[in-house]
Amino acid sequence: MIYTRAIFPFLMVLLLWSGNASAQLSFSNELGVISGPAGFFTDYGERWNVKNNLENGGFGFGLVHYMNFAFKPECSCRPRTLWFTKHIRIRNEIDYLRSNLEHFGPVASSGGESGKRLRAMHGETQVIEAGTAIEYHLFGIKEARDFSVILAPYVSLGVHFVHFSPTAYSDLGDLESPKVLFPTFEDGLFLEPANTFAILGSAGVRYRIGRYNDLQLEARATYYDTDKLEGLDVQAPQNKFNDFVLWFNVGYIYYLDF
Repeated sequence: MIYTRAIFPFLMVLLLWSGNASAQLSFSNELGVISGPAGFFTDYGERWNVKNNLENGGFGFGLVHYMNFAFKPECSCRPRTLWFTKHIRIRNEIDYLRSNLEHFGPVASSGGESGKRLRAMHGETQVIEAGTAIEYHLFGIKEARDFSVILAPYVSLGVHFVHFSPTAYSDLGDLESPKVLFPTFEDGLFLEPANTFAILGSAGVRYRIGRYNDLQLEARATYYDTDKLEGLDVQAPQNKFNDFVLWFNVGYIYYLDF
């Protein structure tokens, strides 16, 4: 329910604002959807263990809005030849990501009490985030739009506001019990919903499939300003990084004003 309450106002503001602003600032609008697998790098398992990174994969999808300054919506023409209008899109979006989390690695695979506690612990985190990014297109946006370029690579950098909700349980009983929780996690269990910010960078390519639409393939890295995204904040020397996510997604983009 909290996700529905968060999404609806965001979409209403986005649609109303973009409709009013486009007539004044001379930009066109594009809408898209993206989805694909996401790898969560957290305190579950060993961060750089291959099995851990593959098994603790999740999934995400998003709604994307682009402000395209290369065209006026009323005439589908380029208003000016500035570098900014030729190469830059402003990207606004809202995303939802989710992952089930398990402990993998040498310690979790061991036969001792520590391995038993780690294998018995299971977690999940859900993330909803919204924000803006500046997207730089290597080739001119108008050239790609007019099929002079079929494959249009781009990179982007942005900031998102993030709401996350982690959960966890153990097959051995209550996680608050010192006989159940892995000793390193003592005083490091945080299972309340919370908010934070994230910095994200993406690299991708658009493929022209028609006058009004593109397919998109993208790889994204998101670094969160928290180490509690999955509900764990391990106070140990080996815990040197906040949580981050690698997201590979495929998208469909539709041009509204052409």
